[in-house]
Amino acid sequence: MSRIHVFQTDVSLARGDITTQVVDAVVNAANDHLWMGAGVAGAIKRAGGPEIETEAMRHGPIAIGDAVVTGAGKLAARHVIHAAGMGQDLKTDEAKVAAATRSAIRRAEERGLSSIAFPAIGAGVGGLAPYACAKAMVEAVLDELSRARSLRQVVFVLFDDPLYDAFHEELLRPFTKRPPKK
Repeated sequence: MSRIHVFQTDVSLARGDITTQVVDAVVNAANDHLWMGAGVAGAIKRAGGPEIETEAMRHGPIAIGDAVVTGAGKLAARHVIHAAGMGQDLKTDEAKVAAATRSAIRRAEERGLSSIAFPAIGAGVGGLAPYACAKAMVEAVLDELSRARSLRQVVFVLFDDPLYDAFHEELLRPFTKRPPKK
């Protein structure tokens, strides 16, 4: 596991299943209408129950880049933060992913949450390359943590080695002199 300390927050990486994380909130890589189909959203719905999607859809549609908070059903987490990183076309880019990541951090802060787990937003269904996803998300998190008051733990939960490697490099980039990979 890779870990850094930023301001008052530990930022780390983990391989595995985001639905098993014991945190205040897990982030759902959502679309702007907040229906939960495949990828991370489907896994959260299967593990936590359909009530998560029902509650989320009552908040939608939302702007791409925005986020809403719901209960977490049967998950170990207390909340799900649905961060809209894509529209109905299920395509995304670095700017949308960064905006969704920022919004998720802001929703966590608004609720005074101390821990949050992120998937690689847009790297699955959205088709974003691992390094592009990692760069957008890590930069957004590190920037938002400069203003954070309640968050003490941020974990990126990654499901495969290419994503883990990309996030590892991006997390350590501020402490190295290497240019980003494409």
